[in-house]
Amino acid sequence: MENGEKLKHKVEQQARRMQQAERERSSLLALSVYLGTLALLLALPVVIGAYLGNWLDELVQGYSVRWTVGLIVVGVLVGALNVYLFVRGH
Repeated sequence: MENGEKLKHKVEQQARRMQQAERERSSLLALSVYLGTLALLLALPVVIGAYLGNWLDELVQGYSVRWTVGLIVVGVLVGALNVYLFVRGH
């Protein structure tokens, strides 16, 4: 009967693990919010850099995109750092 008790204990233990995994599973909405947050953390600095660079380029006489390109690159770097720190914190 000892084998039967061991089997029963293993089955009960596995059932508890499955129930716990079901409770801890993230919902589709939670995953969507998480991915949306990551997208904003990356895209927002790029967009701000592009607008700020465009504004600075318009202050200079003639055609120039130096500030725009430079600040877009800075925005990508800042956005990547934001995403990294956010993911690392979770």
